[in-house]
Amino acid sequence: MPVITLPDGSQRQFEHAVSVMDVAKSIGAGLAKATLAGKVDDKLVDASTLIETDARLQIITAKDAEGVEVIRHSTAHLLAQAVKQLFPAAQVTIGPIIENGFYYDFAYERSFTPEDLAAIEQKMQELATADIAINRSLLSRDAAVNFFTGLGEHYKAEIIASIPANEDLSLYEQGGFTDLCRGPHVPSTGKLKAFKLMKIAGAYWRGDAKNEMLQRIYGTAWADAKELAAYLHRLEEAEKRDHRKIGKALDLFHSQEEAPGMVFWHEKGWAIYQQVEQYIRQKLRLNGYSEVKTPQIVDRSLWEKSGHWDKFGDMIFTTHSENRDYAIKPMNCPCHIQIYNQGIKSYRDLPVRLAEFGSCHRNEPSGTLHGLMRVRNFVQDDAHIFCTEDQIQSEVSAFIDLLFEVYKDFGFSEVIIKLSTRPLNRVGDDAVWDKAEQALELALNTKGLAWQLQPGEGAFYGPKIEFSLKDCIGRVWQCGTIQVDFSMPDRLGAVFIGEDSARHIPVMLHRAILGSLERFIGILIEQYAGNFPLWLAPVQLVVLNITDRQADYAVQLHHELEKQGLRVKIDLRNEKIGFKIREHSIQRVPYLVIVGDKEMDNHAVTLRSQQGVDLGSFSVIDLVDRLKTEIADRK
Repeated sequence: MPVITLPDGSQRQFEHAVSVMDVAKSIGAGLAKATLAGKVDDKLVDASTLIETDARLQIITAKDAEGVEVIRHSTAHLLAQAVKQLFPAAQVTIGPIIENGFYYDFAYERSFTPEDLAAIEQKMQELATADIAINRSLLSRDAAVNFFTGLGEHYKAEIIASIPANEDLSLYEQGGFTDLCRGPHVPSTGKLKAFKLMKIAGAYWRGDAKNEMLQRIYGTAWADAKELAAYLHRLEEAEKRDHRKIGKALDLFHSQEEAPGMVFWHEKGWAIYQQVEQYIRQKLRLNGYSEVKTPQIVDRSLWEKSGHWDKFGDMIFTTHSENRDYAIKPMNCPCHIQIYNQGIKSYRDLPVRLAEFGSCHRNEPSGTLHGLMRVRNFVQDDAHIFCTEDQIQSEVSAFIDLLFEVYKDFGFSEVIIKLSTRPLNRVGDDAVWDKAEQALELALNTKGLAWQLQPGEGAFYGPKIEFSLKDCIGRVWQCGTIQVDFSMPDRLGAVFIGEDSARHIPVMLHRAILGSLERFIGILIEQYAGNFPLWLAPVQLVVLNITDRQADYAVQLHHELEKQGLRVKIDLRNEKIGFKIREHSIQRVPYLVIVGDKEMDNHAVTLRSQQGVDLGSFSVIDLVDRLKTEIADRK
């Protein structure tokens, strides 16, 4: 007589073993219809799973994050079923879920075409409408190998043969199509209501370039048609906002094969970069940081002592000179300890805050490089705080305040916070990790901030808080971080003299607000779609004359505005004013300053916004005041 405890604390008792779906039916027909799976004592299971003893149960529907994952997993199988019906000779391999969707890899004698993709999606819709029951069964490893070999599914048989022989495997069958999977899956194909196939790509079998090339079909699946439409709209917006396209259109930067993963900044792009850097530099100065600069190439021995060589060896660019191996700096922290170690530090000197716009190089795989978002050479707004254990709380709290202030100025209001704890491969004993994790958790709770736990996702030397931004179309970008490190200062000999006149090891806080400046600027380009606020715009205004008669006045005005520190250009071309206005509007210049005879006679200007709004006539003094106020407000 199992007793089922529901999330609200209520209980239901049954005379015999009961399935998740039976429990849902006992609560109500509406819930039963919505049920996709269940969570029994925190384990995700099929709706058909029998509960034989007392247990806690959560009914999983499409409103739950786990429910959407079950939908996506099941839709991958629906894709495979459709492919097998349309192309019986195709062999199925693997089909996992990914962010926002799923994919499935197939081996087939020819390449799938866009027309094939449309036909497959249509077949998936037919199979979903048919509301085919999905049934789970168990087979031994060897029986499963024989089963799939008999079907001619040699890739699937190879996967199963690599599983230990003593394991029973779960298979899911739907309408004559059977696939290996640990599940869970939705009860029937009719639960799959909102999906779309996105693209076809190549993929090596088991990710090994020595193996044969397969065809990977990507898809997306959601709880309902409204969520699917919203996601497709976000993709359209993301395509419009692609920082690589905007960067080219606005002449901001480029990359080329001779320097893969490295950025060639053009004049206008570098103007944005400098504004971001100078803004952060001022914030650091006002918050007690000392800016430093450390070498780009440092002897291998330092990275071995710090632990980075073992952890990141494959990603470190190296060079050799006079029988010595050097690393091209992949991060700044060991070098900052070298600066801290110069001279004796007292507890009265702490905290010591060292900041650097440090240029780092990491040998990222070429396939992962992506515009400004994933590069091999990047600059961090990096800083390290050396403090006592008693100062951790106040330093973390002050950093969080600074971080939120910075994000607000850049136009981000929604920040997602995650606490990442000790990974499997780490340095330092558990007692040290206990102290570090508790310090960060206490800092977050003291400030009353909502946060999520990420077990096992900390750095190898310490736990961390990660701060992610949500942009205007709902995408999440992880940017800021603060990490508590009790280990590296000890490994590299950092000490201070305590109040007891004894030598102590400082705590080291690794922190960044923007992370990589390159990546953050890429995020800004996409956030604003190139329409930067005035304080960030590479060209803040352009002076346009209507006829040649105003050319001298336009030049004089241009010089006056430049002297006021504004980033201003001038366009004296013998073109119609409408043509010039349109061209500079396309270039996303925030303001256009137009001068004709009337403006020249009155030493004034007519101001026009990039959106085409005529803002009226201004004296030069009033124009400068207006622009400087807007810049200072960072709106």
